[in-house]
Amino acid sequence: MIGIGRGTFRAFAIALTAALGARSIFPGYEQPSLDIPPTWRGEQMPSPAWPTVDWWHGFGSPELDSLIAQAESGNLDLAAAMARVREADAQTRIAGAALLPTIDLGGAASRIRQPSISTLGTGTSGKTYTLYDAQISASYEIDFWGKNKAFVEAARATAEASRYSEATIALTTVTSVAITYFQILELRDQIAVTEAQLEAAESILKALEAQEAAGTVTALDVALQETTVATLQAEIPPLQQVLRQFIDALAILVGKPPESVDITSGTLADLSHPAVAPGLPSELLARRPDVAMAEAQLKSAHANITVARAAFFPSVQLTAQGGFESTALSSLFGPAGFLYTLAAGLTQPIFEGGRLEGQLQFTQAFYDELLQNYRKSVISAFQDTEDSLVATQQTAEQERRQQTAVDTAQRAFDIANAQLRAGTITILTVLTTETSLFTAQNMLLQVKLARLNAIVSLFKALGGGWSETGESHA
Repeated sequence: MIGIGRGTFRAFAIALTAALGARSIFPGYEQPSLDIPPTWRGEQMPSPAWPTVDWWHGFGSPELDSLIAQAESGNLDLAAAMARVREADAQTRIAGAALLPTIDLGGAASRIRQPSISTLGTGTSGKTYTLYDAQISASYEIDFWGKNKAFVEAARATAEASRYSEATIALTTVTSVAITYFQILELRDQIAVTEAQLEAAESILKALEAQEAAGTVTALDVALQETTVATLQAEIPPLQQVLRQFIDALAILVGKPPESVDITSGTLADLSHPAVAPGLPSELLARRPDVAMAEAQLKSAHANITVARAAFFPSVQLTAQGGFESTALSSLFGPAGFLYTLAAGLTQPIFEGGRLEGQLQFTQAFYDELLQNYRKSVISAFQDTEDSLVATQQTAEQERRQQTAVDTAQRAFDIANAQLRAGTITILTVLTTETSLFTAQNMLLQVKLARLNAIVSLFKALGGGWSETGESHA
């Protein structure tokens, strides 16, 4: 402190140094015990293939890459999460101020009139002079019990949680863009398949109408096929409506007005199926930002317990003030004008009406709540991965088998169509094979979409490209 005598300054500095070196008397945070399985359930897993930072490139779609890049820069939920990170960092700086002394500098000049004894009551002027004053003051709370340090630790943990929350939102945004894009392609394929089915049905209808004119088929045969054509025509408008809705949803994800986004090309058949596989279950927890966020919140709650406990103990406040006072500005900083004070105050809570006990009980209960949330997030991480592993394996097999079903149904339909034109079978047989083919084709599209979604879900279950060491988004 400027202007305080050497002995006084030394005493204050020693007390301040001791305070800065104070440690909490309460136990520090320890990671809770977790029940972590040694291996994944089911078949032997292939060699680990953890997601990379840009894992979505594995689908081989430049359009998807572009959409995700737009979402990373334009998604409004992600932008809000980034703002919350800045808020938490600012709160950390505010909390850290309690660990440092508060120092204020002030100065003043005042004009003073002092009447002389001989002129009192006569109305005549006395002596008038200017008083100059310059002061510097400091105060510091000695953190004997670690209260302020724990308060800072809680703020830092909260800031960490906000960063993990941002990473979680980024991962959710990227996966939502991918899933929505795949749904759009599936709907486009569905419309294309329905239009192809309609074209085939109309071709059969024309053939039947010609045969009816020749007297080889009945009006009932024609009416049955007309029903099939009308049904397929009615299926297209709702598909186009849902397609538009998904494109609008995609626009929201990339942070643009719906009118500015459209998907006019691409099919599910254009996409690749990237390889992804987890390592050991214990490694998963370091790759899930939501798990890291849950533990950071737990750390913050634990630090707040220390703050609540320390509130029961006395607080010691050191204050010091020094400065100069003189009637002449030229001699303001001379030794004769030097003034200082140094004081220490102690405050001990005696009766708070149960407020301190209630606050401690609240922080302990809140910690217990977050502890269960943390353990649940760990279990959920294992469940997400197990479910996604099963889904990727089974949907791949289902797609292979469904493709076989489509090929078989296509051959049956081609044979029936040829025999109908030759007049060897009735329209009922054709309708049966036609319905089987259309159902198989539609189911294949759904299975393709389910497989792609399962792969995206596995990428998300494995934390995307994020890890505690790299901390990369998505």
